[in-house]
Amino acid sequence: MTPVRVVPSILSADLTCLGAQVREAAAAGADRIQVDVMDGHFVPNLTFGPDVVRAVRRAVPELPIEAHLMVERPELFVEQFAEAGADYVLVQVESTTSLWRTILAISHAGATPGVVLNPATPVEMLSEVLGEVSLVNVMTVEPGFGGQAFIEAMVPKIARLHALAPAVEIEVDGGIDARSTPLVVGAGATLLVAGSSVFGHAEGVAAGIGALRRAAGDAG
Repeated sequence: MTPVRVVPSILSADLTCLGAQVREAAAAGADRIQVDVMDGHFVPNLTFGPDVVRAVRRAVPELPIEAHLMVERPELFVEQFAEAGADYVLVQVESTTSLWRTILAISHAGATPGVVLNPATPVEMLSEVLGEVSLVNVMTVEPGFGGQAFIEAMVPKIARLHALAPAVEIEVDGGIDARSTPLVVGAGATLLVAGSSVFGHAEGVAAGIGALRRAAGDAG
């Protein structure tokens, strides 16, 4: 059985002390760090570029980094993020007309490709590319902003994806906390992207990660 892993998203971190925040997450047992890249076009927000990936890489060289590209024409940026230190580059299915070429470009750049589905995008959109990826991220909120409420209607979608591609790892992103974690883990998710429930936890980052791990254990 694949262990459940916690992937803190820096979208909810205190950017005045980003290095300290991701080091705290690493010390608390985070498995990866996610950098949410938004362009103000594909989603209504602007966030981080390759230099932030480089900064996170310097702060936690021991942890894998995911760059989640919520941008139009992600194929133009794949190489930059891979060179900056992203081990995984995730692209939105809806953001490009060249998904196959973009997935291959990620691999050629030396990173591991992943694909991301918005809430309204059916899992069947992936049927022709599942053989080329090892990771699918199911968005459980509409992308663009942190701190949104979990869309519970995504739980059956996660289960359908797990049934369609049992060898593919399923990541979930959006509204992931101690309440939603048992639902998504029970449906087949093994990677939990969490922002505010980790970096905004009232008792600190370690307590936030610990709460998610306990909730994931309860799902078993």
